[in-house]
Amino acid sequence: MKIGDVEIKWLGHSGFLITNSKVIYIDPYNIKEDLVKADLILITHGHYDHCSFADIQKIVKDGTKIILTADSQSKIIRFDTPIKIEIVEPGQELDVLGIKISTFPAYNINKHFHAKDEDLVGYLIKMHDVLIYHAGDTDLIPEMKKLTGYKQEGKKFIALLPVGGRFTMSAEEACEAAKIIKPTIAIPMHYGSIVGSEEDALEFVELCEEEGIQAKILKKE
Repeated sequence: MKIGDVEIKWLGHSGFLITNSKVIYIDPYNIKEDLVKADLILITHGHYDHCSFADIQKIVKDGTKIILTADSQSKIIRFDTPIKIEIVEPGQELDVLGIKISTFPAYNINKHFHAKDEDLVGYLIKMHDVLIYHAGDTDLIPEMKKLTGYKQEGKKFIALLPVGGRFTMSAEEACEAAKIIKPTIAIPMHYGSIVGSEEDALEFVELCEEEGIQAKILKKE
């Protein structure tokens, strides 16, 4: 999907490839072997389907910058390739390779899989006239209200939201999140492999459209 000069590709599960002048990956998992090498990799938390050493190894090059949470660090120390690592927690503002990135909380409210005190994150990436929010593994949380208003005149605000249920929001809960966030376009993720199905994604899109929110399912690359 092309938005302005930014291209967004869904790599399956919660993985995305975002390109403009830089090559950015978020939570690569079970990705192909021949993808373009990364300038920047963002990891939301340390679970194997989000912080996969085998998949990150496919896309690192000399100087790749990896932004990750503290619980991910032990999995990313074995690279032979020279890389740069920065540990983050919710509530930070970063300027990485000329890209402005904010970290947001990501946690469960009524489940035990992602505790709030683990400091897991979602990311808000700001690139010229395009803003991209990757929610990470999260429920519908009060902090999402802080994202209201990011859809500004002349800017496109893309929300990548988990819909698979069990470990994260369900399709219905993700639609409620979209109603709060008010993105230009909402894109479902976290389905189709570990948990959730295409039916969850379709339900999410239908619920969003009923609320007047544009939503789109991306084809897996």
